[in-house]
Amino acid sequence: MTNPHRFSIGSAGQRLALALARWGSEDSRKPPALLMHGTGFVAEVWDDVARELAADYTVYALDRRGHGDSHKPAADRYHFQDFAEDVCIAIETLGLSDIYGIGHSAGATDLLLAAKLRPDRFTRLFVMEPTVMDPRAARAGELSDFATGAVQGVLRLQAEFESAAAVFQRYQAAPAFADWTASSLRAYIRHGFVAREDGRVRLRCTPELESAILRPIFEAMEQVYTGDERGNPFAWLSAIACPVRVATAEKSWAIYNEMAARAVALMPAASQWKFEGIGHCVGQEAPELLVRALKAFETQAA
Repeated sequence: MTNPHRFSIGSAGQRLALALARWGSEDSRKPPALLMHGTGFVAEVWDDVARELAADYTVYALDRRGHGDSHKPAADRYHFQDFAEDVCIAIETLGLSDIYGIGHSAGATDLLLAAKLRPDRFTRLFVMEPTVMDPRAARAGELSDFATGAVQGVLRLQAEFESAAAVFQRYQAAPAFADWTASSLRAYIRHGFVAREDGRVRLRCTPELESAILRPIFEAMEQVYTGDERGNPFAWLSAIACPVRVATAEKSWAIYNEMAARAVALMPAASQWKFEGIGHCVGQEAPELLVRALKAFETQAA
């Protein structure tokens, strides 16, 4: 298969511009699959998975706001509902229906909330370690020192490198990426960094943007998220009617298991799946395991 086709809806001069990648023909009669990446990444980190799914689906993946070529609004516009509304705009602009939604981490949350906003567009959701709070157990307060340190610590990340090759060498040795397939890592670097005129490369999702994106995520983890003037959307999960499979990974942080349990408790049609011997980024570490799990769920949810 050729490389995915990258395109945008909206324009840089508008309030909203969203970038996507597509595997397969736009006019194909295959049903759509919509893939949503986690914080810090880009659409093409799904490439290994998307190439396999493209035999049966027209596959789309979205650069979430703040990431890749998508729009990068002010720091107070990275609430969960903002991301979900972007998903709704994308599926309406593209005219997608009967969607198999597949999401990872905060990108999985985008799909869950979008499925409540547009329940007629999704047939099933496979969500890997979504960011979820239980609004029934919300508590008042601020982020813990640990979470505050994590949000602020992102600001110290190196944002600029001598070359894409230098990024690959550095990241391949980093614990967060050590288990990724080489193709997934190269796809991330190719689209997650922008080349400067002097040949150096810089992160598209800058440390400042990632810090702003992470704050609501940690607030949800610690059950202190209150939302903005629109309120807290996590109560919406109880209204999701389509089949949902909530997956966890054995080597992830314990908080992901806890958030998965919250999600399953809130959604009436949710089931669980566990990836053994794998870390948080299943699609980039073991794409073949994820594809098998996706096909198994498709069969069971049909």
